[in-house]
Amino acid sequence: MRTLLTNGSVYSPADPHATAIAFDDGVVTWLGDDTGASSYADGADEVIDLDGKLVTPAFVDAHVHTAQTGALLTGLDLAGTTSLTEALDRLASFAKSLGSDAVIEGAGWDETKWPEGRPPTAEELDRAADGRGVYLSRIDGHSGVISSSLSEVAKGHDGYDVTGRVERDAHHAVRDALSALIGPDQRRDDIRAALRAMAAKGIGAFHEMAAPHIGPLWELPLIREIADELGLSATLYWGEPGAFAHIGTYGLAGLAGDLNADGALGSRTAALREAYADRPDHRGHAYLTPEEIAEHVIACTERNVQAGFHCIGDQALDNIARGFELAASKIGVQALVAARHRLEHVEMVDEAAIATLAQCGVVASVQPMFDALWGGPDGMYAERVGDRWLGMNPFGSLARAGVVLAFGSDSPVTELGGWEAVRAAAFHHEKAERITVRAAFQAHTRGGWRAAGIDDAGVLAPGTAATYAIWQSSADLVVQTPDDRVAAWSTDPRAGVPVLPDLSEGTPTCLRTAVGGRVVYDAEGWSR
Repeated sequence: MRTLLTNGSVYSPADPHATAIAFDDGVVTWLGDDTGASSYADGADEVIDLDGKLVTPAFVDAHVHTAQTGALLTGLDLAGTTSLTEALDRLASFAKSLGSDAVIEGAGWDETKWPEGRPPTAEELDRAADGRGVYLSRIDGHSGVISSSLSEVAKGHDGYDVTGRVERDAHHAVRDALSALIGPDQRRDDIRAALRAMAAKGIGAFHEMAAPHIGPLWELPLIREIADELGLSATLYWGEPGAFAHIGTYGLAGLAGDLNADGALGSRTAALREAYADRPDHRGHAYLTPEEIAEHVIACTERNVQAGFHCIGDQALDNIARGFELAASKIGVQALVAARHRLEHVEMVDEAAIATLAQCGVVASVQPMFDALWGGPDGMYAERVGDRWLGMNPFGSLARAGVVLAFGSDSPVTELGGWEAVRAAAFHHEKAERITVRAAFQAHTRGGWRAAGIDDAGVLAPGTAATYAIWQSSADLVVQTPDDRVAAWSTDPRAGVPVLPDLSEGTPTCLRTAVGGRVVYDAEGWSR
């Protein structure tokens, strides 16, 4: 099948002035200007006049929790609630639509945005849900609150509080119990909803970051099944040391992702060198020692498997860096570079640790929306760690050191959306850590493929896969030059420089997403 797109703007370093592109049987076969497009129109199954629209490689979400994202889309979404009262009212309204024996799963609440400044209690959940079982995950996914009927599951585990708050082992126990209550049929619906939402955002590929504390193994085949059904490219990770038998069984890319070296700042479970600014007696929790980290990295390297860890706090990243140093001393730096291990989040990393990551060829899978949502002098990060927020999410420092960046959402922690993340990286709260729109876009396309060990994807050029998105934008195109900090807003094309949307006032709307030539999303009536 041949598709020809003409009269648009094609983002391709192979031809910065391209206005047309042709795909044959899922592969890019030609790109150029509209004059040359006429020879490709003969025999084309589909010819579309783009009328100035933009064509780019589709986004890769390099860190997502698919079933949990879908559960938020199909269940109780507390993201954006402005008060505890509003959250409880949403819960009460949602509960009324369910049977009396239903267990309610919700997520997205953030008490730092509420005037009450605290999470709901078990007693409040009991009243709002009229006695139904309730589990509400905090926005960062590292703590939650449960109703009284679920308390027996959490009691006796570290991290349980009589108010209904759960973290660490207690939190994991609650999630395990929910897995038994929520069966495959519901999970298929959740996964399908999540993947459709991705496709509608121009996301053609995703990295599933599964782990025992997030969801059961039986969800992984469902994610693969639905991804194949809908046409998205899925890369699956399982965060558990020593679980090498699962790699072949579940088609895993590695034992990486959310293998936790620590927790999250919002839940005060991230491991810090110094105490939290808003809790002087507490430094969070380090779940892995440098020796344990080294052992996992070595075991994976020897089996040619990607290793990786979730790491946020500076103490956790010190442990990570030391672990890689220990691994390098035993098996050599080149072996680590060849394995292309990865880290997730990498938020409070200093220059010394960055140098270690660069030397060992580690990919940093990061989430720019974390800074957009919680950075700045008045954000949650400043509340938790004071002035230390200034060194957080250092995309510019990582890029300058030669560390490969791959962008993701960590959905449902933040919303799906590639352009939003690109914009967040370009407008980082700390100006020294901004990267150009062009570099950010590459991190959210080609960088995602590279993080999965695939180097020949994420760009539109003859011979590459026809994995692309078409965008409608009312904004001008922006021309990027190498010395631009963020962007030079212009509609004047310059030789050798591809164009991207001006993100200063908004983000483009996706009209079509295709993966390997297969259309996985089409906005209704857009091409007519």
